[in-house]
Amino acid sequence: MAESKRDYYEVLGIGRDADDGAIKKAYRVLAKKYHPDMNPGDAEAEKKFKEASEAYAVLSDPEKRRQYDQFGHAAFEGGAGGAGGFGGFDFSGADFSDIFGDIFGDLFGGGRRGGRGNGPMRGANIRKSIRITFEEAIFGCEKELELILKDSCTACNGTGAKPGTSPETCSKCGGKGQIVYASQSFFGTVQNVQTCPSCGGSGKVIKEKCTSCSGTGYTSSKKKIQVSIPAGIDNGQSVRIREKGEPGINGGPRGDLLVEVNVSRHPIFQRQEMHIFSTVPISFAQAALGGDIRVATVDGEVIYTVKPGTKTDTKVRLKGKGVPSLRDSRVRGDHYVTLVIQTPDRLSAEAKEALRKFDQLAGNTLNQKTDEGKTKKKGFFKDKMKEVFEE
Repeated sequence: MAESKRDYYEVLGIGRDADDGAIKKAYRVLAKKYHPDMNPGDAEAEKKFKEASEAYAVLSDPEKRRQYDQFGHAAFEGGAGGAGGFGGFDFSGADFSDIFGDIFGDLFGGGRRGGRGNGPMRGANIRKSIRITFEEAIFGCEKELELILKDSCTACNGTGAKPGTSPETCSKCGGKGQIVYASQSFFGTVQNVQTCPSCGGSGKVIKEKCTSCSGTGYTSSKKKIQVSIPAGIDNGQSVRIREKGEPGINGGPRGDLLVEVNVSRHPIFQRQEMHIFSTVPISFAQAALGGDIRVATVDGEVIYTVKPGTKTDTKVRLKGKGVPSLRDSRVRGDHYVTLVIQTPDRLSAEAKEALRKFDQLAGNTLNQKTDEGKTKKKGFFKDKMKEVFEE
């Protein structure tokens, strides 16, 4: 029934004051998202596609929109309307050709109306990867990348034709580089544009090919490219080198070279954004008495003074010893160190005796039985050890 339908403006996600451009833009997004060819076998997507198409058919037509704004869905009951969808709704007056030219172009490889033709086109980007060390990522470095690049053929000046001859205009597309074809949609015949298969979009065909480049217009050679890795780059990020990609078409500029950086793991350090983390073992004596220890950082070893009575898993911050910012290398993150008390698993007889003596001097009675048979619990640092430090 008509009253069960959603409001057309709500369906398209637009306001009632939306202009024609906003209506078309909203529908194009929904049509591409829910088109049956994009969602094969999805009944819910097909339902939403039909609902959006019906809303667009009404709101894109000035007269139908006026009637809908005045009477709502009732304006189309009993006539061209009905339960909606493609089953009985009148789509006359709505122009779907431009929108579905875009959609079918994406689906089946065809171009848009008024597409690129045989004009200049930018060349494709080339993607390569490179591996660097943890320290190289922190401070930046220079790397050399070897790859095969295409250049314009010097024998034919990039035309692809045998020297002394020239490419001819493609008879299939008339030199336009595109051909128009018709396809059937829910709304009837839709005209679409695709790249000419005979000339590949160039608008030209070569009768006699250049022997140096086999008619491609390009020759390939191995080249070495210097890559500047900026300080602070992270694993998976890329460095863009302008115009070191594939050559352009019909005089278009070259594409870019995108170098993805893979950073090797470090045996000690771990990185999270601009901060570095590491774990440093300390002895029981160092934790209890305090003192200076050496801590490894990306800048070299630094001296850190451990406080007396330090507990295991204590975290300390070394300010400015982290990763430089990609935007400003003078700005750096911090290095966070976790101090872990190590318990020795092998002790000499003298060391064992020294520990027993220390235990006695510290007055450690943890979990020892009293004369009354009760368990006495006394914190090692909180009680007797506190007294030892205070003496």
